[in-house]
Amino acid sequence: MKMTGENRADGSEITMDDVKNLIKKKDEIEEQIKAYHDVLEDQGVGVEGPLVDAEGYPRADVNLYTIRDARHNISCLQNDHKAIMAEIEEALHKLHAREKAKRERDEAESQEEAMEHQVTLPPPFARVDAVTDGSPASGAGLRVGDEVIEFGSVNTSNFQHLQNIAAVVQHSEGKPLRVAVIRGGQKVQMSLTPQRWSGRGLLGCNIVPVQR
Repeated sequence: MKMTGENRADGSEITMDDVKNLIKKKDEIEEQIKAYHDVLEDQGVGVEGPLVDAEGYPRADVNLYTIRDARHNISCLQNDHKAIMAEIEEALHKLHAREKAKRERDEAESQEEAMEHQVTLPPPFARVDAVTDGSPASGAGLRVGDEVIEFGSVNTSNFQHLQNIAAVVQHSEGKPLRVAVIRGGQKVQMSLTPQRWSGRGLLGCNIVPVQR
């Protein structure tokens, strides 16, 4: 039964097992052809040897029926062999094409998923260049190198100078401020409460503006 094409007769796709079965049938056909060739060699005539003697009479030294039967079967099997080789080639082509399409689809989906997860972050307006251990800033999780994109009501669009941040800190003593930074290319959010502590100021960190 011919099974090539994108789908088989039952509607399912060709699989590598189908190809292996076709190859098994091809091997069986080749074994049968060899067996019939052995029969002809035993008769001493081969596939093309004459079956009549010099005078045109049927040869009496060979089994004519066996030879004709073997030659006929070889001819049929060679046609079957040619057909199944074409099936194998087509099935392998379909498998490889489907695998290639699957790889391309998977790569496209991976790129699309990566783009979906890649959030466009606003440019930072300040950077943390010092954090003192035991300070409110340290306790909130602020780290040296963090790039600030939001500090309470101050953000990239309305930031003008560091006094903006200082004013927010002075008016928010004892109140949690929402702070957002870029760290390692990712947005990190934290809650920072300006308050008195053993060190200087209400934060315990140093923030410098980023040149834009």
